[in-house]
Amino acid sequence: MNAQALDTQRPIGDLLREWRRHRRLSQLDLATGAEISARHLSFVESGRANPSRDMILHLAQYLDVPLRERNALLVAAGFAPAFRERTLDDPALASARATIDLLLKGLEPYPALAVDRYWQLVASNQATLRLLGGVAPELLEPPVNVLRLSLHPAGLAPRIRNLGQWRAHLLHRLHQQIDASHDPQLIALLRELHALPMPGGTPGTDIASTIAVPMQLEVDGHVLSMLSTTTVFGTPVDITLAELALEAFVPADATTAERLRAMAG
Repeated sequence: MNAQALDTQRPIGDLLREWRRHRRLSQLDLATGAEISARHLSFVESGRANPSRDMILHLAQYLDVPLRERNALLVAAGFAPAFRERTLDDPALASARATIDLLLKGLEPYPALAVDRYWQLVASNQATLRLLGGVAPELLEPPVNVLRLSLHPAGLAPRIRNLGQWRAHLLHRLHQQIDASHDPQLIALLRELHALPMPGGTPGTDIASTIAVPMQLEVDGHVLSMLSTTTVFGTPVDITLAELALEAFVPADATTAERLRAMAG
């Protein structure tokens, strides 16, 4: 049984209280910020009052609860979900898929890819595929998890020259995502990645004071230094789009830019 199914068996008050605590807010903080009665919030969390659908969505918005979890809150309170979840192959998302493909193609000859909430590959451009030589075939079987692909010893890890720094960067991002979403599947992914063996002598790295972390990847005897940028949809009302991110890798130096253009030639 998945976590969302388990949440629907818990009182809505318990779930709201858990999100409030996860955001490190007191009842008074939440009531003041959301402009509701502290007494009413207390009654909702204790189960002495049933929140309306609008109240749940209002509190969830203030608490910055992801759309998927907002649906879980509504279902737990006996309401229908408010946000749809469709695959990118759905005709209703055809324009969004076309936009994604256009962006990925437009970033050539630089690598770019789209990933979902769980870092599973949704789409990529040809420049990305040119970097995957030597990767174990099983890591390229759908669904492809790009974090596993990056850090697995049978993936890109042996060719990442600053693996300790890049690994710390990716795990830090995953930690931030878990803090925002409170998602058990992401927590399981983090544990899996922490358990992956590290090449001997690879140092750990503190990236707290680092402005930007490049990935230094060896390809055909050349070391490419690339910085990653992330693009998300602004105000999506569909779960699929809300959880989608475009990751582009831009050259960190002129030599890398020239090499990427040559590889595409």
